[in-house]
Amino acid sequence: MRYPFLIGLFVVLSFCPLQAQDSIVTIKNDTTNLTPIQIDEGQLEQFRNNPDFDYEVVKSAAPEWWISFKNWLSSIFIKLFEWLFGIEKAAGAFSTFLQILPYVLLVILLFILIKFFLSVNARAVIHAKKNQAIVALSEEEHIIKNEDIQQLISSALTQKDYRLAVRYNYLYMLQLLSEKELITWELQKTNEDYTLELQKQELVLPFATCTRLYNYFWYGEFPIDQSKYEKAETSFLSLKTSISNG
Repeated sequence: MRYPFLIGLFVVLSFCPLQAQDSIVTIKNDTTNLTPIQIDEGQLEQFRNNPDFDYEVVKSAAPEWWISFKNWLSSIFIKLFEWLFGIEKAAGAFSTFLQILPYVLLVILLFILIKFFLSVNARAVIHAKKNQAIVALSEEEHIIKNEDIQQLISSALTQKDYRLAVRYNYLYMLQLLSEKELITWELQKTNEDYTLELQKQELVLPFATCTRLYNYFWYGEFPIDQSKYEKAETSFLSLKTSISNG
C-alpha cells in the first residue's frame, strides 16, 4: 500500500512544473512597419488659420487700474478666506465669488450715490416748500398790518375769485381781533391757537365757524361759487358785528 501512494505522489509533482510553465504569458514583438505622416507647409497654414487651434492668451480690454484693483481686492479676500477655511476652499468655492465681487461692489456704490442724490433733492424740495410757506405767511403778515383788506375783498369779488375773497375775509377777522387786542397776532401761530386764545366765549364759536370755512375753501381747495360764498360771508359778517360791538 505504501508503494502505490508514493508512485501517485511522484506523478502529480511531475506535472506541476509543466502547468506553471504553460501559464506564463508570452510577449510578442510588434513588427508592423510604421510610416511617419508628412505635413507640408500648406497643411500647416490651414491649422494656423483655424481659430480652434489659436491658443494665444487674449488680453483684457479693461483699464489697467481696474485689473490692479481687482487683483488687490482678490488677494485680500483670498488671504482672509484661507485663514478662515483653508487654502483648498479659498481656491475653489471662493473663486467664483471673487470674480463677481468687484461688480457687486460697483452696484452697491452706485446705489449709495443714487440714494444720496435723491436724498439731497428731497431735502431741497422740502426746503423749497418751507420757504414757500414762509413767503405765504409773510404775505399774510403784510396784508394784516398794511393793506386795506376791504378793498382786497371787493377786488376779488369783482374778478369772481370767491376762494380768494374767503381768504381776505378771514384775514380781516384776524385784523379786527388784533386791533381789539382780543388776540396777539404772530407769524408762527396757527388758527387753532387764536381760537384757544380768545377770552370772550361769545366769540369762540363764531370764530371757529369762520376758521372751518377758511380751511375748507382755501386749504381744502373745494369749489366755491357765488351762492356758497354768500352763505360763508354771512358767518364772517356776523363775527365782524360781534367783534365791533365787543
